[in-house]
Amino acid sequence: MQHTRPTTRRNSPRIRGTVAAAAAAAVALLGLNAPISQAAPASSAPAAAPASTPLPPELEAIRAAEATKLYGDSAERPMSQRQTGLISLGDSEISGEGAGSYEPGTDGPDNWCHRSKVAAIHRTGVPADQTYNVACSGASSGNIKIGGSKQYADELVQSDSLAIKARNTKIKMVLLVAGANDDLQFGPVMTDCVVRWFTFQGACEPKYAPGWQGRVDGLKPKVEDTVGDLRTVMRDAGYADDSYKLVVMSYPSPIGPDIYDNPNYPGKIPGGCTGYDSDAAWGRNYAVPTFETGIRAAARDSGATYLDSSRLFHGHEVCMEQTWARGLYLELSNPFPPDENSARQSFHPNAAGHGAFAACLTQLYDSGLNEASCVDPASTGSPKLYPGVLSEKFAPLKNEATGTCVDAEGASSRNGTDIIGWDCSGERHQGWWYDKSTKSLHIEQTHDRCLDVPEGTYTEGAALTLWNCHGGANQRFTNDSGTLRPAEANGLCVTLASPKGAVKLQKCDGSASQRFA
Repeated sequence: MQHTRPTTRRNSPRIRGTVAAAAAAAVALLGLNAPISQAAPASSAPAAAPASTPLPPELEAIRAAEATKLYGDSAERPMSQRQTGLISLGDSEISGEGAGSYEPGTDGPDNWCHRSKVAAIHRTGVPADQTYNVACSGASSGNIKIGGSKQYADELVQSDSLAIKARNTKIKMVLLVAGANDDLQFGPVMTDCVVRWFTFQGACEPKYAPGWQGRVDGLKPKVEDTVGDLRTVMRDAGYADDSYKLVVMSYPSPIGPDIYDNPNYPGKIPGGCTGYDSDAAWGRNYAVPTFETGIRAAARDSGATYLDSSRLFHGHEVCMEQTWARGLYLELSNPFPPDENSARQSFHPNAAGHGAFAACLTQLYDSGLNEASCVDPASTGSPKLYPGVLSEKFAPLKNEATGTCVDAEGASSRNGTDIIGWDCSGERHQGWWYDKSTKSLHIEQTHDRCLDVPEGTYTEGAALTLWNCHGGANQRFTNDSGTLRPAEANGLCVTLASPKGAVKLQKCDGSASQRFA
């Protein structure tokens, strides 16, 4: 089978300078902060008011004005007489930063929330009359929680926005994506990593890796408290906890080290994947997964529904084919003269990425699951929902005869990486998950790489490799009593004949070298 995937044309940034200009601008400027339905016809006043706690006068005035736009009068209606709604809260990951098409008043100069008209909440398949995006680029938990601070003068605290929307519409889903701007400070870390690459200072992993777990530990209680506050807001608005879905979503990795496998790789500066390869690997293999475990724990401990999107962009990172994230992007005309806001759209989900989020949210809402993961299992561009958290399902394949584990040589996830035996270490290049629905074996490093029989050569002695997952016959295996067999050649078995030798296909003989646990 030919190892290629279709590619799509990549949108070029509007402004792209020379290498020298980009480098200078990045060092000086780089700072990462990281369709509404038509109004319903006027209706008669409701017979009875819902059981909600009165809002403070300032918020009540806003609620009344919004109700008038929706219904023709300011009354707070019973649930049965309201339009339905969906709402997203949080930071730049879900506001639409990087996706373009920003709502008026959120693209500077005094408000940089960057709420996109193509943000995920507006594009799900969950039926709703109104969709609300009150997330804001750069928001921390302090801009969301009850009694928190306004991020900009013309903004409400996000929990106050929820309180208003929850009284005017029947909210079906509350989506929260938060934590990156608390202790983690993901944006400034990413900024530093990019600047260090431009200025030849060396990789940033040694600087941040030692304290990364501590940062995650620090943000977890803040996310939990925020979820608790959103529950309180909804209860005060007359909602039972089981009358709507409160979803906490994790963050995908926008970067990865396999960019050179892209047959149309544009180069780091033209493509915007500026940074050291080792930092890209650290971000994908450690920084984002560690962040995900903290968000997952916060969701579990606060009783929220959890959507794991940490593996969703694997194969769609910056400079990969069909990218779902915007790379380094310098907007030099807004503001002018340029300042720290000029690069804030960098390394955020693009419009296609928000489309992927929307597909995952739709499937999650329809599934009834309380915890699920969303990935692109065969690089088709169509995300798929799986029950549970996939990161917990990867495990080593230990050979019964040799006692060593199936390993991606050199800890690489590049196309063509040899699969060998090696001393078991528990690291991600030895973690594997068998997807029963596709019969594929994914490596833990990235959901975009699968165990592969090169060119579908089903002969004794054929050595196995990694290749981008495509769902083809040469990546389908049967898992039978501890043996792995190509689905197209069931008389052959995956074999590890020596402790650190190549993993090959051999005629099935029932030996321990062909059994893995």
